[in-house]
Amino acid sequence: VQLQASGGGLVQAGGSLRLSCAASGRTFSRSSEGWFRQVPGKERQFVAAISWNGGSMYYTYFSDSVKGRFSMSRDSANNTVYLQMSSLKPEDTAAYYCVVSERSLGDTNVRSPSQYNYWGQGTQVTVSS
Repeated sequence: VQLQASGGGLVQAGGSLRLSCAASGRTFSRSSEGWFRQVPGKERQFVAAISWNGGSMYYTYFSDSVKGRFSMSRDSANNTVYLQMSSLKPEDTAAYYCVVSERSLGDTNVRSPSQYNYWGQGTQVTVSS
């Protein structure tokens, strides 16, 4: 399984970016996909996730720091998830990593890095003030 993240870049504060994460080698359905971010010298931080919630329903989770500014969506046909980031702030600057868990995670464990089986390479997001 390979996760290919893209869409990072340099943007001014208040701007927007959309990150994409395409999975190859396997199709994920009853699973969770998400994003973590990390700055040098700090721990990885949960950003957002989208989890299968039965049938064709999916539930999204966000960290408090991005809630209301970021959104997630998934394109099952193309095995791709997206992170739409708006109203970006300098503190959003980080390397963003897409992740996949083979299980559908819930509120108690979706924010834990150890719950994810696959990690993509990081894509750098830099927000200038």
